[in-house]
Amino acid sequence: MGISTDNVNGLLLAISSSIFIGSSFIIKKKGLKRAGNTGHGAAAGGHGYLLEPWWWIGMLTMIVGEIANFAAYAFAPAILVTPLGALSIIFSAVLAHFILKERLHIFGMLGCLLCVVGSTTIVLHAPHERNIHSVKEVWELATEPAFLVYISIVVILVSVLIFRYVPRYGQTHMIVYIGICSLMGSLTVMSVKAVGIALKLSFEGANQFKYFQTWIFTLVVIGCCLLQINYLNKALDTFNTAVVSPVYYVMFTTFTIIASVIMFKDWDTQNASQIASELCGFVTILSGTFLLHKTKDMGSKPETPYESPNRASNLSHS
Repeated sequence: MGISTDNVNGLLLAISSSIFIGSSFIIKKKGLKRAGNTGHGAAAGGHGYLLEPWWWIGMLTMIVGEIANFAAYAFAPAILVTPLGALSIIFSAVLAHFILKERLHIFGMLGCLLCVVGSTTIVLHAPHERNIHSVKEVWELATEPAFLVYISIVVILVSVLIFRYVPRYGQTHMIVYIGICSLMGSLTVMSVKAVGIALKLSFEGANQFKYFQTWIFTLVVIGCCLLQINYLNKALDTFNTAVVSPVYYVMFTTFTIIASVIMFKDWDTQNASQIASELCGFVTILSGTFLLHKTKDMGSKPETPYESPNRASNLSHS
């Protein structure tokens, strides 16, 4: 299956996006840590990070990455663009190791590598972008029964997480914050893709901003992004960046692919072999993330409980 010009453009934009976004995790975390040392951190409900230059630099870096990501969705299907977020795992995990001193074990590095291998497999078998000539076509896809059911499920799950589980388990279970970000993220991507297509068609001469559907998609993007930023800040301020980044990536990718398959019917033009390859690639990503998560603390514990033979021998003769 050849790669179209639009897919290549989307690929390049997605790679540059991952570089900026991966770096932004570390820069923002540095600002959050500084804010936590001077007052209430984001995890405790404080907003002192808004006075930290490092946090704003991180936000600007993330905005640049998101703009590139935004443009990528206008050219390529979500199944191709979203998995490339694995590169942001590499950048954030490695930078966290050297800058934030959050040690990344060798098995964590292997986990990152598996994420990249899985993403590459998905990219090589990604479908071509669907030909859309008006934002009204996207609106019709978004208002089909199957996708409306998906939206309803997401809204219910996010509401339960925010009002029931955040107060009880937000500080101890990373999955609560990341679950909110990932579920809303899937709706964000679908709306971003709609607005991106509207911009692309408008630049080509067919103004799409005269349709109310374009503005509805724009409002959804803004609302979902604000919610994601809030809970992602809480996750970063509470848990290890080297773990938050890949787990968020996997959950976000999972829900985004599901949403894209339901809304844009990406798999309708593919055969069983291509779909199976994409699923195998995704399982590889999950395996890499699981390995990174389970080995995040290996080698970071103090050495005193595990005395060397020489020290034990010295103590026995003292």
